Amino acid sequence: MEHLVVPTFVLDASGHVTIWNRACERLTGVRAAEVIGTKLHWSGFYESARPCLADLVLNGEDDLVDKLYLANRSETYQHGALSAENWCVLPQCGARRYLAIDAGPIYSPSGSLIAVVETLRDITSQKEAQTALETLASQDGLTGVANRRMFDQRLAAEWQHPAHLSLLMIDIDHFKPYNDALGHQRGDECLRRIADLIVSETRQECDLVARYGGEEFAVILPHADMQIALAVARRILAALKRAAIEHPCPSCPPLVSLSIGAACRSDRSVTPDALIAAADASLYRAKQLGRDRIIIGETEIAA
Repeated sequence: MEHLVVPTFVLDASGHVTIWNRACERLTGVRAAEVIGTKLHWSGFYESARPCLADLVLNGEDDLVDKLYLANRSETYQHGALSAENWCVLPQCGARRYLAIDAGPIYSPSGSLIAVVETLRDITSQKEAQTALETLASQDGLTGVANRRMFDQRLAAEWQHPAHLSLLMIDIDHFKPYNDALGHQRGDECLRRIADLIVSETRQECDLVARYGGEEFAVILPHADMQIALAVARRILAALKRAAIEHPCPSCPPLVSLSIGAACRSDRSVTPDALIAAADASLYRAKQLGRDRIIIGETEIAA
């Protein structure tokens, strides 16, 4: 094991390190002499003490894998062995690595546990490539916000929670004349600018801004009643007024504006599609009433 190219360490039945091979030294920056005979193997991978996968095998704590690791890959492994993946910020070398980790028991001829072997593979590049592909699949290529596919997935997921849930449907007023007058490149710049503006006025820790189609955006507001949704909508309108984006068409208002339809989950909105329909109907009414306003149902809300 000392000369394996795969980073490997071994714990004895009492949880002390008996082997810390050279590949493990290279990966972690921790020398074998620092950990052999100790229970400090965690220090190669984490900044504070916590169980490694080998410890979970040693203590029969399979149920903690999902809590401590980003991905549990143990389903196909033999009884007693565990497999998982996790981000680790290796303290000694300061590197952030995504590791594939396997840990398995070694038994004596009589069947007693005498050691646990843990092996590690650095799959950071594969994970980063996977993350980049997932981002591309869920992101609108023009504006950088979520795309319609991601919107649908997130709304379905949020619908499973019993908490308040609100939705804003937002449309750029008179966008076709803007695009026709200035060209698609300037139109695209306008879309990107407004997308950034909407994101900046939402609760970025929980809300989702998506491009719903064309010049229309949608904002999913989890844990938000109508008062919170209206506060977000008002901030968006106020931010656009401060931005003062000039409209080139003389037959349109001098500045680009937004129409916003809002809806909150209620007994009448019993499905995600019903919530979308309610917000969309409010948006349509906002357009009918002259644009540049917020509408909930039949009620116009002062910006």
